[in-house]
Amino acid sequence: MAYQSFHTITMGNSQSRSKTINPDRHPFQDEKLRISHIRGPISWLNPTHVVSKPFSFVHAQEHPPAENIHPTEDQQRHERRVKGDVRYKWRSRDNRKGRHALIVERPTEPGKGVHIVPKRTDSFQATLRGIKRMAVQYPYWDISYVTAVVFAFGSIVWVIDSFFVFLPLVQPKSELKYETLSAGGVSAFVGATIFEVGSILLVLEAINIHDTGCFGWALEHVLSEKGESLLRIYPDPKNCTHHHVNKRNLVGRGGRETPSIDDSSGELAQSTTEVPRSPNFKWFPTLRDLRTHYIYELGFLASSAQLIGATIFWIAGVTALPGINNHLSENLADGVYRASQIIGGVGFIMSSTLFMLETQKNWYTPALRTLGWHINLWNFIGSIGFTLSGIFLLAYNNSGLQYQASLSTFWASWAFLIASVIQWYESLDKYPVEDRGALVEGESDIHANAG
Repeated sequence: MAYQSFHTITMGNSQSRSKTINPDRHPFQDEKLRISHIRGPISWLNPTHVVSKPFSFVHAQEHPPAENIHPTEDQQRHERRVKGDVRYKWRSRDNRKGRHALIVERPTEPGKGVHIVPKRTDSFQATLRGIKRMAVQYPYWDISYVTAVVFAFGSIVWVIDSFFVFLPLVQPKSELKYETLSAGGVSAFVGATIFEVGSILLVLEAINIHDTGCFGWALEHVLSEKGESLLRIYPDPKNCTHHHVNKRNLVGRGGRETPSIDDSSGELAQSTTEVPRSPNFKWFPTLRDLRTHYIYELGFLASSAQLIGATIFWIAGVTALPGINNHLSENLADGVYRASQIIGGVGFIMSSTLFMLETQKNWYTPALRTLGWHINLWNFIGSIGFTLSGIFLLAYNNSGLQYQASLSTFWASWAFLIASVIQWYESLDKYPVEDRGALVEGESDIHANAG
């Protein structure tokens, strides 16, 4: 293998699964990157964060870049020079979404090297560019983009439904004939159906992850005006092997593999060796993969909880249809309509909680600077609202609780819409660049264990 010869890689003396990498699914398997940190929020599940050691440019003059790999004019306009270390950060969520995160560390000591890197992507100007991308880019072949858009449209339908149900309670004079029963019931069914489709796409995305990772960046050695040796790092979508570069289907793979970045001394170089493509699209994981890998993947568990919750919640959508809802007895409505809404809402709560955990370095520290965490915080809020709506509906003779049920649907729908819009933004931001404080080496360095 490119990085080390071993059966498993663990962090320190810990044997917990969250700090162990299966070499067959090593995220740096095709890139020869050296690992600095392996983390996961839950010890008995697979790691969700793997950080490389800093990129080196010591041998820059000895290892020129591969031919025909150069930054575009647009990339050069959004570059900057930084002092400090630059690392690649693999995250399981980013891997599913086809994203490649770069970490730029603030220097803690003088003499740190200078790199040319893209500007940080969490600045105000970068955010505006990301919003513009949402208006002008439509990668319908990217399952992550399609999933986000599907949930966005589903959330819009739920917002419309909440107006049909809640507005007559606030302004009774505005109520139209059969507005709550017909318009509210049909829109609830459509919204639940769209959420079901989005949940299926989430699971398909989770089982078609890029097992061996994708670096996605190009490294170029350049000389400054003063003769300094610099390392330029910039996006290299042509060598990306994630699903979103294949325009033929939703979860296809890229045709070319990423060049490695390890030189003869173990630091840095370009490689022209091609690696076999990743497996083709899968509808279902094999029983062996399910038993040995997917049940330990936070992303897969969260997607599965979402699908189960959406499927149960869809029953509430069906029974909300006119002709069904108005012919249900109270006991039958409790068992079929309200119970399915409550149980489905609990599934949504579990899913959003697991998705939030996936973005965190441990189970108790919120990932406030990660888009995925904020997406699922809003999903969590929306899930609470949908669950409360079903609970309040159980008191069908209490007008106050009926009002609260409609109000809960109203604010929950808006929470889901906010989450899906951020997810839409995330799906188009394939090369996030983050500025961070320096990571501590030593305690978290890997150790190779044979056997």
